[in-house]
Amino acid sequence: MAALCAAILPTGARGQDSRPSGLMTDLVEHTETVWSGGLVTDLTLSQSGAVKGDYQTVEIRSLRPSFSWIVPGRYPARQTAWRVILSESEEAAGNLTGDKWDSGWVEDGRSTAVRYSGDPLEPSKVYYWRVKVKTDKDGESGWSATKAFKTAGVLDEYATPAYPLVKEESTFPARQTRLGGGDWLFDFTEDAFGQPRVKLYSKTGEDTVVVHLGERLADGRVLRNPTTSSRYQRHVLPLRKGLHTYSIVIPPDKRNTGPDAVKMPDYIGEVLPFRYLEIEGYPNHIFQDTATRLAVNYPFDMAAASFESSDTLLNKIWELCRYSVKATSFTGLFVDGDRERIPYEADALISQLCHYGADREYTLSRRTIEYLLEHPTWPTEWILQMVIMAWNDYLFTGDKGLLESRHDILRAHCLESLVEANGLISTTIKEQGAEFLSSINRKEKIRDIVDWPHSGSLGLAPGYGGEDDHFVYTDYNAVVNAYAYKALVLMGEIAEVTGRSDESAGLKAKAARLKTAFNKVFLDKRHRRYVDGPGTDHASLHTNMFALLFGLVPEKYVKPVTEYIVSKGMACSVYGAQFLLEALYDGGAAEDALKLMTDKSLRSWYNMLRVGSTITLEAWDDSFKPNQDWNHLWGAAPGNIIPFKLMGVTPLEPGFAKVRIAPKPGSLESAEMALPTIRGTIKVGFENKKDRKVVSVDLPANMDAEIVLPDGFVLE
Repeated sequence: MAALCAAILPTGARGQDSRPSGLMTDLVEHTETVWSGGLVTDLTLSQSGAVKGDYQTVEIRSLRPSFSWIVPGRYPARQTAWRVILSESEEAAGNLTGDKWDSGWVEDGRSTAVRYSGDPLEPSKVYYWRVKVKTDKDGESGWSATKAFKTAGVLDEYATPAYPLVKEESTFPARQTRLGGGDWLFDFTEDAFGQPRVKLYSKTGEDTVVVHLGERLADGRVLRNPTTSSRYQRHVLPLRKGLHTYSIVIPPDKRNTGPDAVKMPDYIGEVLPFRYLEIEGYPNHIFQDTATRLAVNYPFDMAAASFESSDTLLNKIWELCRYSVKATSFTGLFVDGDRERIPYEADALISQLCHYGADREYTLSRRTIEYLLEHPTWPTEWILQMVIMAWNDYLFTGDKGLLESRHDILRAHCLESLVEANGLISTTIKEQGAEFLSSINRKEKIRDIVDWPHSGSLGLAPGYGGEDDHFVYTDYNAVVNAYAYKALVLMGEIAEVTGRSDESAGLKAKAARLKTAFNKVFLDKRHRRYVDGPGTDHASLHTNMFALLFGLVPEKYVKPVTEYIVSKGMACSVYGAQFLLEALYDGGAAEDALKLMTDKSLRSWYNMLRVGSTITLEAWDDSFKPNQDWNHLWGAAPGNIIPFKLMGVTPLEPGFAKVRIAPKPGSLESAEMALPTIRGTIKVGFENKKDRKVVSVDLPANMDAEIVLPDGFVLE
């Protein structure tokens, strides 16, 4: 790979709007929108508080929120100064009067996480702000459009806001099929968490129809009584005389409305994931709007990102994963799917990365991190993942509010009190006392997981080994200790960012000691790979891929460890696939990673498409997890692997102040991607042909870059 300096990048499109755009307050862009029952209204923020009705808005909860914006123009333009005004009325903002705060010109390149430094904001009030900038290319810009936001009734020094959940109406299904007699099938083409409505006619008012809702078909009809956790409901609907629209009420399910589940808000109501709607016993005329669906999700811009390549299957996999991000956001937090509706750290980590690869809105991820710090689950590795998620948040947003406000509990998630004399951590030797558990908000002990399901769990067929590649569990678990090392490294960075230099140095020293202990205990030098634990010669895929991914492998062992990982294939779950693909790309095996993403065996995303799912599955197939959900975002690894590994876009400095572009095409002939970031959209493309090997890059303004080209490629 050849590295190039950013100075040779093309300047990108000219004639851009000369005003800052994409204004965000505490990482939320659409602060001015008003919803009612999840549907967008024409009301202003001021009107929503002055007229009768139940309205939902974004509420800024910080006394001193942060502001972000997209600097006008494209690379290599750099912001040199900014000026923000905050007004107490729309009129004052229009007149460029900062009656609450006028920053004056500040000579500074920051365009993300610019903290308001005026007097504390007042609760339950609407404010209006505008920004203008100076750049080294175009001088002083015009003022941005006015952006309004409303504060919450109670304000804190730091608090993450959230969008209300929204409803999107499918006006009619794409396909309507007459099944015979008075039976009809409506296919909405994509699964979604929603609420159905039907528009039906009865001449006498004495007719009754049956409505079937489901995620799957069998013999051309909605599958009744599915054996997995894919969803199905049957509703008997008496008809009134004449033509009427009927809203079908979804009853709560005991499995996903228990004490640990995230509940649907009253203004939305209960939802069910379904793609198909079947009407049984209706002989009358069908209208274009006979069946509609209100799909519920966290606000998401499906047009923000795009990907197109020479491989049509890869394109379909990308679309499957991207849509899954939107569809599974229906609770306003990253949850495990519809079976439980509980946030789990592993689901959230993969969901976070996939969301980053598809939209520039980051509050869904941040709120989930905060929720999981208060409501952790049981796996050891997943506790450690919280430090990774918090660091990801900082890299993508440039806002260190989360790191500062949650520092102590993040430090506790490094599990340092479980370290034994040999430098490794163990969840089985040292007592997990009340003080330790309380530090991570747990009441019950944590346990190692590696992957899921384990061998012999969930009623799997005799002889089937689960998804952990027959991992041998000992008192010292290689996967757990790989995660512990990564958590210490990143916690050291977090301590540095939050002004704790001495703590940072101590954490980095602990990480170095753990790395030494890890290689002493787990590295099998004779076979040049890693074993699962002391006293066993079993070397699972998981042990080796996490050691490689988290930087524990000495340079001379990187190649043989990577080769061993390649030899194991997809010997993991859809969750493990995230880290396998990352490790392969990092180990220089891009072609092997590409082959796994586009594989057509049972363990593949192709199989998810083949069986008819439009949201990623919880497992590769029903045979691997008998109770699996058909709506589980942790199966969507290509949604982030494609932008961040295949196309090679990585933030090097917080808030994308500097980015690395290092595409790894493998045998893929061509690809192009638009990736939204907090600073604007990055565009990357390549052609990988015998007579033409080029990479093209177009960056937003106020961003530096490091370009790393594949061997034999040139920058166009």
